[in-house]
Amino acid sequence: MSMNEILSITVDQIKSVPVVIEQETSVYDAAVTMFLEDVGTLFVVKENFLKGVVSRKDLLKATLSGNSSATMPVSVVMTRLPQIVYCSKNDIFIDAVRKIVEYNIDCLPIVSEEGPDQMRVTGRISKTNISRYILEMGQADMGGL
Repeated sequence: MSMNEILSITVDQIKSVPVVIEQETSVYDAAVTMFLEDVGTLFVVKENFLKGVVSRKDLLKATLSGNSSATMPVSVVMTRLPQIVYCSKNDIFIDAVRKIVEYNIDCLPIVSEEGPDQMRVTGRISKTNISRYILEMGQADMGGL
């Protein structure tokens, strides 16, 4: 496989399953979900449409602020649309990598746009997906080492 082929693969081909929570979910429950699912980013939805993104840093800031993480909803601490960086399933791999580096984030939601501010989360592309894909391509190129 050539470098052009590797870089032109779509994010849909290497995506992973998104971890979503409702915007009423407490900060505490979001932290538990993040731990149990072993992810660093949760996508916040309302009626299955993307409303926000919560990172480890967001949850840490919320708990250090002294407010009750058991009752505070994640909607208070999440990054909201239109500040969310995302990609579509047909976006190419290298564009997702560029966004992750440019915006210094760990993960991008892959969305299907169904109207103004109506984006359904269909997957996720993370630094781990990217690293795993590069490793697999490198190993295949080296004869499966």
